[in-house]
Amino acid sequence: MDLLKKRIIEDGIVREGNILKVDNFLNHQIDVQLLNEIGKEFKKLFAEKEINKILTIEASGIAIASVAAQYFDNIPVVFAKKAKSKNIDGDVYTSSVNSFTYGKEYTITVSKKYLNENDKVLIIDDFLAVGKAMDGLLDVVSQAGAQVSGIGIVIEKGFQPGGERLREKGYNLQSLAIVDSMENCAIKFRD
Repeated sequence: MDLLKKRIIEDGIVREGNILKVDNFLNHQIDVQLLNEIGKEFKKLFAEKEINKILTIEASGIAIASVAAQYFDNIPVVFAKKAKSKNIDGDVYTSSVNSFTYGKEYTITVSKKYLNENDKVLIIDDFLAVGKAMDGLLDVVSQAGAQVSGIGIVIEKGFQPGGERLREKGYNLQSLAIVDSMENCAIKFRD
């Protein structure tokens, strides 16, 4: 997606430790116009798939998934919470996730009321690097007996193993921009 790549080059900041900061347009301050284009692109990529629910993880995935949902006939967006709150009632699915960005482990939680064996799920997230958050979301989908119809990622770090591993497992993983390297602060995309 050329518009996204252009924005990453113009506004992205490469930090030590293979960190790509895009918080000024994607995951802190949000460019809604860009998110609209991202949502349209996910719809094109998954147009032939049966999808009745979008699943993401808080917090950065929520805006992306919500905007994308309008292009999938306004299907519900379910997000995994990173901490079990007192207002989640009833039974829940949980999975342990190790965060690359925050360097800590946490338990994600999804209420069983919102995900079940009848669901055909599109998982959407902002980044894919090592893939630990995605493993947690896939585990929750598996616990629910739901089907993964696809995985949509805004930015994949292609030089880290998450994307390759998920594709090898047979998942329909579509990334809008794949960064193959960030050496010397120069971002290089996969063609």
